[in-house]
Amino acid sequence: MRQLILVGTLACGLMLGSPVYSAEGSRPIPEELADAWERLQRAVQDWTGQLRERFGTHDSREERPVISLILKYQDYLRLTGEQVRKLEQLRDNYQRQSIRTEADTRILDLDIAALLDNPTVDLPKVEQKIREGEKLRADLRIARVRAVEQAKTLLTAEQRKKFYESVDSRPPRPPQGGQSPSSTER
Repeated sequence: MRQLILVGTLACGLMLGSPVYSAEGSRPIPEELADAWERLQRAVQDWTGQLRERFGTHDSREERPVISLILKYQDYLRLTGEQVRKLEQLRDNYQRQSIRTEADTRILDLDIAALLDNPTVDLPKVEQKIREGEKLRADLRIARVRAVEQAKTLLTAEQRKKFYESVDSRPPRPPQGGQSPSSTER
């Protein structure tokens, strides 16, 4: 809860101090300060995303970290060592792909910004870069659905039923015996 309050306070402070120009309004902020500001904004966005994942509601089934949740409930679901190993491998492979896609998308965003900075914008190039970025996002989304479906096939019918009953109930039931999540949960 303290972290949530701290991040909320930090976010409010950042919103209040967001003008790009100095108080006089005539001199731009030095480039180093603007770069630091952008890095700080990205860090805050990342933190809020992590907080949303951890504490937020998962209204959309697509947004749920299904494989990590299955691994969190591994004792409750009585997963075998082989199931855990394969689930961890699926999760890790998807995370690798996600990191690569995010990096490629950021590079594309930089390319688009550079194209838009020109006095005359080459619309076909900008359009191609935007479409390329959206294709990367769509491919990652499809890869996530595939990974989740592969994870489901690793579970027995009884394990799937038990998992979805525990996740769909509000609030979710803790793992059997009140055990804490495994150290493999990320």
